[in-house]
Order: sequence, then structure tokens, then C-alpha cells
Amino acid sequence: MKTSYKNIYAVLKINRFIVLTVVICALGSSAFCGWVVYDVHKKALNSSFAINTDGTVIPLKWVAQKENFQVEALAHLELFHSYFYDIDASNYEKNLEKALWLGNSSVDNLYRQKKADGVYNRLLQYSLVQKVLSIESLLDIQGENYAFKTTTVFEINRGTVVDTYELVSSGNLIVVDRNYPRNTHGLLITNYFENTLKKINYEN
Repeated sequence: MKTSYKNIYAVLKINRFIVLTVVICALGSSAFCGWVVYDVHKKALNSSFAINTDGTVIPLKWVAQKENFQVEALAHLELFHSYFYDIDASNYEKNLEKALWLGNSSVDNLYRQKKADGVYNRLLQYSLVQKVLSIESLLDIQGENYAFKTTTVFEINRGTVVDTYELVSSGNLIVVDRNYPRNTHGLLITNYFENTLKKINYEN
């Protein structure tokens, strides 16, 4: 008895169907895996973990940079004004170097002007101590160039005499790449200007 062979076209049709089915399943599986990886990555960007001192894991929730911008901007301004104005004979070079990383050429120009005027020479010559007492900043976060106005109160200790001053300065902030540890907030002060400086007389 002769063996009946299937039609060659029917066999090829079945094989093609099987191949297409396998390819479609593979593409679907790849797409699903890609979606899962994207979802995990997205969730990972919104949360991270820190290790506490006792070894426990603390979940930390990340917030959008826009929501956190004002906090970082105010911290950046406070850091800059602390470095630039809280100085004495022993730390002024180190502090000013740190301050210059937080601003652009407008800050550098002011530093050079103060240096040419002998501000830092007098600091060394008379062993002056300039100490910042308070820093308060107002920030306008509308637009791209964020305007600020900062009031810095500091005292100058001349040994037997201590004078207190109020400085009002202004400028703008722009977003730059973060630089650890020199510029951790990723902000740069531009158009920096000392508007007014007045001596504060406290009544007894």
C-alpha cells in the first residue's frame, strides 16, 4: 500500500504559519519585557533608598526638580553669601575660592575690585574678623533667569570695636550642571551686584 504524502504547499503553509506565530510571540514578549523595564526604571527614578546608621533601609521619595528648585536656590544663595562675606585672615582665601565656583564673571569682577581696593589686605593687616549674622533672600522663580535680592547682615570685629552692617545685593540664577563638591546645587549666580551697604546703629 502506497503512503500518501501531503501536498507540499500545504506543508509549507503550515510551516509559514508556525514561523509567523513564533515571530509574533517573540515580538510581543520583547515588547512586554521592554515595558516592564521602562516601568521599573521610571519607578526607580522616583524613589531610592538610604542606609540608616543602624543598618535599616530608609525609602526616599524623589520630587521633581521644579518643586525642589526654590529650596535649592535659597540654599545656594545662603552658601554663596556665607563664603563671600564670612571671612577672616585665616580662611578668606579658602572661602572666596569656594564662593567663586558659585557665580560667574560678575562675582569674579567684584572680588577683583575688592582686592584692588585693599579690602583683603586690611583684613590681614588689622586681623579683622567679618562674621555673617543673617542671610535673607527673596527669589522670583518666574521665567528662566531667576532674579533674587539678598539682605546680608554681618559684623566686623576690629578688636575693641565691633560694627554691624546691612548689605543688600541682587542678581540672577541660572541652571548649570552640578559639580561635586564645588557646585552641588547646579546653579550659577549671574549679574551679581552690591546695591546698598549701610551701618546699623543699635540703640542702648
